[in-house]
Order: sequence, then structure tokens, then C-alpha cells
Amino acid sequence: MKPVLPRSRTLPSRIHHGAVEERHDIRHYLQVEVQPKVSESEAINPQSNYSKCFDDDGRLKRTGTFWTSASHIITAVIGSGVLSLAWAIAQLGWVAGPTVLLLFAFVNLYTSNLLAMCYRTGNPVTGQRNYTYMDAVKANLGGRKVMMCGLVQYLNLFGVAIGYTIASSVSMMAIKRSNCYHRSGGRDPCHMSSNGYMITFGIMEVIFSQIPDFNQVWWLSIVAAIMSFTYSSVGLGLGIGKVAGNGSFKGSLLGISIGTVTKSGTVTSTQKMWRSMQALGAIAFAYSYSLVLIEIQDTIRSPPAEHKTMKKATVFSIAITTVFYLLCGCFGYAAFGDLAPGNLLTGFGFYNPYWLLDIANVAIVVHLVGAFQVFCQPLFAFVEKWSAQRWPNSDFVTAEYEIPIPFYGVYQLNLFRLVWRTIFVIITTLISMLLPFFNDVVGILGAFGFWPLTVYFPVEMYIAQQKIRKWSSKWVGLQMLSVSCLFVSIAAAVGSVAGVVLDLQTYKPFKTSY
Repeated sequence: MKPVLPRSRTLPSRIHHGAVEERHDIRHYLQVEVQPKVSESEAINPQSNYSKCFDDDGRLKRTGTFWTSASHIITAVIGSGVLSLAWAIAQLGWVAGPTVLLLFAFVNLYTSNLLAMCYRTGNPVTGQRNYTYMDAVKANLGGRKVMMCGLVQYLNLFGVAIGYTIASSVSMMAIKRSNCYHRSGGRDPCHMSSNGYMITFGIMEVIFSQIPDFNQVWWLSIVAAIMSFTYSSVGLGLGIGKVAGNGSFKGSLLGISIGTVTKSGTVTSTQKMWRSMQALGAIAFAYSYSLVLIEIQDTIRSPPAEHKTMKKATVFSIAITTVFYLLCGCFGYAAFGDLAPGNLLTGFGFYNPYWLLDIANVAIVVHLVGAFQVFCQPLFAFVEKWSAQRWPNSDFVTAEYEIPIPFYGVYQLNLFRLVWRTIFVIITTLISMLLPFFNDVVGILGAFGFWPLTVYFPVEMYIAQQKIRKWSSKWVGLQMLSVSCLFVSIAAAVGSVAGVVLDLQTYKPFKTSY
């Protein structure tokens, strides 16, 4: 049994080899690419070459299952984006709205399955593992594409952290506003600043960001997945109730009409075009999880082969989320028509029952706390791995201190992890306070990450891995899919940037109120 040390250089428990000498296993912490070659029988039966405690790459056995993978995916997919779907469908109408939603679901399902095959290089059962999205691109494509992938992926993860901070503050304010509105009987407009709520969310994330790695956030992910179903169900239920109260479905075949008066003014033909493009970005963001797919797959135990479990989890998760998205988006549009709010539960389309809105918004905040971690853990791991390679002899970067915590056990404190993750959360919180435009940020993130991470890299890696011949029918089909999605991303980006420009005309830094 390993003695408890007052000061230790051992690495995170997920990857160290029991009782180790100083820096004995730092090569595992740095995720050195060289791994032992194993046969399929050895991979399926680890006892032949490895103990029951370790996988074929020398790391502690992964324990992830179909259910933990599905919960990670649902936590990543059913995010705050679901609440903007009624607004997105309102811009596109009854014909284009649901059609675009289903097309995005199909594209995500197809390309996610391609990406799942890239977790191992070569043989899908015994090939070398790729621990991150960047590792997969490096193994299959190499060259400048690795840097391009890393830049897009980690900037997108950074952007998601900002988007979730904004969304959580809006939900926290919605709780206070709904109670204020209820007490005043609707006479008080209940305006308030979002800054304090963003700071509150930031403090919570500073604490949860000290969870060392992806493997240890599984419980937070399951809680977050349950919360996402909770608030989605409330939004759906309120939408159905309002449709029943109206006695009819609102909305039109072609979406919001030119001349409609909204909170931001009268909709012109140009604005109609921008809003439709922005809606594409909002729907793309609602399905964005490819950027953490490889990291999720790296938590899955085998046998069966990881890609088989991941494909099942992907089909299950996207099917569930698509049904929820169609119901929430369509009933939200049916309830409010052209005036569907940008955020269904906080845009005050609904005022009563106020206690049910409060429950839904608490669920949103809890979900976003978990989703923030699911998206940020890969970014944390990348920076910490790079720093350990850059300064391998620095105690500040690599040394760990074992701190006993009541009811938890021993926590491995790393000073660099503590400082860097805290600074990261502070920066994302400050930027959120500077740019608190929920719908615009959601659209930009969806547009920026959708084509490269969800379509381009999975398609290119699959072509390289399967050695698909250029100009063959399959190659042409995959390239047509990629180019089509590129045009969608460009359109969504243009629409979302136009939305930000419009918002900036009436914007004062750090003084945003709702």
C-alpha cells in the first residue's frame, strides 16, 4: 500500500503506477505517444500482458460505460442552446426550421461516427490511442492541420465557457425577476444588472475547476444531464400549456414577417436575412459536442471496443436530444409565434407559474456548472500537459501535495493547476461581463466551431484512415458534405456578427441590465 506523503511528486491517481519513485512515470503524465504494441486478443484480455488495474497503454483502467458516455454527450449537447431554438425556428418558419434541425442532427450523427473511428490509429481495437482531438488529427493528418485544429478547438472551448457564463447569469436573474414580477403583480419592470450573477457563477467554477481531470467529473455530468431534461421538460410543458390556452398554433410557414415590431425594433428585409443566418448558428451551437468527443471516448472501458460503445452512445444521445429539440423549439414557436424570446425560460415569454420557472432556471444553472467542466477539462489538460513538458523540473508545475479532506479522502493539490484554472475562470467571467449578448454569442460559437470540428476534420481523418481514393464516389460525397456545411457556417457567422454589431450600438461596458 502506498504511504501517504506530506509532500509528493506523484502524478494524478488516474495515471500513476502505484508506489513510484520521483518522476518515475512523468512520461505518462506528458502522454508520450510511444505505446506498447498489442494483439487483439491481448487488448480484449488485458490479463495476458497487464494487471487487472491497467489498460494497454499503461494507464489505470478506464471505467466509462455506455451510460456515462451518453450522460457526457447529453450534458454537452443539451446545453443552453435548447432555449434559443424557439427563437431560431421563429426566424426560419414551420418549413425550414424543423428541416434544418433534422439536417444538423443527421450531419452530427454521421460525422460523430466517423470521428469515433479515429480514437485509435490503425486497428480500431488494438491501435495506438489518441487521447485528445488534436492527437487524432496529428496521427491521421499531421502537419499544419494539427495547429489549425488546436487553435479552433481550444478557442471554441474558451468561447463556450463565456457563453455558459452569460447563460447562467441570465437564468439566475430570471429567478429574481420572476419573483419580483410576481410580488409587484407585473407593475415593476424589475430591471437588474447581470454582473453580480456572473461573478457568482465564476466563483462556483473556480471551485469545480479544481477537479483534476475528465475521468473525475462523471458524477457532475450525470447530475447535469438530469438537470437538462428537467428544464427542457418545463419549457416544453409551458409551451404546450400556452398553445392550449391560445387555442391555436402561432407562427407562419416562412418565419418572422418583415415589418414585425420586436424589442430591438422593426424587422427589415436585411434584418430578416441576418436573423435567418443567425438562426443557423444557434441550431449548430445546440448540437456542438464534437470538440470533446475524443476526450469522452478516452474514458470508456474495453472490451467491447471503445468505438462500438461510443457509436451506441452517440445514436442514443442525438436521438433523445433531437426529439427534445423539436418539441421545445416547435412548441415554443407555436406558443409565441414571431415574438418567440431568445431564451425561452428567461426572455419572459412565460410569467407563471413563477415557482415552476424558478425550478427550471435553477436546473439550468446546475446544468451549466457541469457543462462548463465537460467543455473546459480538455483545455485545462492541454495547457497543463504543455507546461509540464516545458518546465519538467519546476515544483510549481509538476509537484503535487496530498491534502486530506473530510468525507472525500486525499486530494492531490497542484499549485499550477490551482493558479492557472482560477485565472482562466476570472478571464472568462470578465469577458462575459463585457459581451453579455446571449443569442449573438451562441450564434458565433456555433458558426465558428461547426464546420472545422464537426465536419471538416472528421471527414478528412476518415478519408486518410480508410485510404479512400480521390474522386471516387465516396470521396466526392464526403467533400460535397464538407463544402455544403462550410457555406452554412459562413452564413451563420455573418448573421451572428451582424447581430453583435446591432447590439453594440446601444451597449455600455459592464452596465448591461435586463
